[in-house]
Amino acid sequence: MKNNAKLWLSLLFVAAVLNAVTALGQADTPAPDLTSEIESLRADLRADKIAIITEAMKFTPQESDAFWPIFKQYESDLSKLNDERVRLIKSYSDKFGSITDADAKSMAEKAFDFESRRIDLKKKYFKEFNKKLPATTVAKYFQLEHRLDLLVDLRLTSLLPSLLVQSTGVQKQ
Repeated sequence: MKNNAKLWLSLLFVAAVLNAVTALGQADTPAPDLTSEIESLRADLRADKIAIITEAMKFTPQESDAFWPIFKQYESDLSKLNDERVRLIKSYSDKFGSITDADAKSMAEKAFDFESRRIDLKKKYFKEFNKKLPATTVAKYFQLEHRLDLLVDLRLTSLLPSLLVQSTGVQKQ
């Protein structure tokens, strides 16, 4: 069973890497329909995440009863936070060809704020999970959550053009 969890994570990683490699040839142009790409990614993650967690965590019935209600609330709060991230990503994509220094500064500040709030949310739910589950179980879950976040970040990065490839045309304001 432990090998199945590794297989799931490996498959997700390979898929993300393949998508990133495919996107390298398109790095200077945004995805034709970024909104549908992002929503598809979010739907795929929601569909697979519960199966991945179930397989990787091997909860006892008591742990399962304690974990899933808290997880459901965590996912709801995380989804609201991620909606803000999606808006920021769309803004970046829309402004990519004409991004100004002021735009870049604003977007960077919003991205840092998002990361800070995501960490705060994880800390909050680490405490909530710890009220019902052993710290080792909760730490294992958040390690898995972190790895899933990395996969999502890799896929999102592959969808967006990079300022690194835009050597000219960045306007100061």
